[in-house]
Amino acid sequence: HPGQISSGYSPVLDCHAAHIACKFDTLLEKIDRRTGKSLESAPKFVKSGDPAIVKMVPTNPMCVEAFTDYPPLGRFAVRDMRQTVAVGVIKAVEKTDKDSKVTKAAQKAATK
Repeated sequence: HPGQISSGYSPVLDCHAAHIACKFDTLLEKIDRRTGKSLESAPKFVKSGDPAIVKMVPTNPMCVEAFTDYPPLGRFAVRDMRQTVAVGVIKAVEKTDKDSKVTKAAQKAATK
């Protein structure tokens, strides 16, 4: 990644107390720093300091929310080799309902 990030890059995403490996799935657009308008759609890479909208996929399920809905769960930092590579806010969350197991403690709590 030295100085630039492209699709497929897999750093660690730090969001509130979670530290989970994630993958930069798609670089959606590069954004102008001053105006906030889209400069380039589907860029091949983004350089250090470039604002961008990207799709990231965590390797394990994690609890996050859009920044507009709940700011504390909507901020994140991307770290690689103990260095912060990127920071940002979550614009949208694609929630997936995996076949999750309900623990006995959770079942007990639900019946009370």
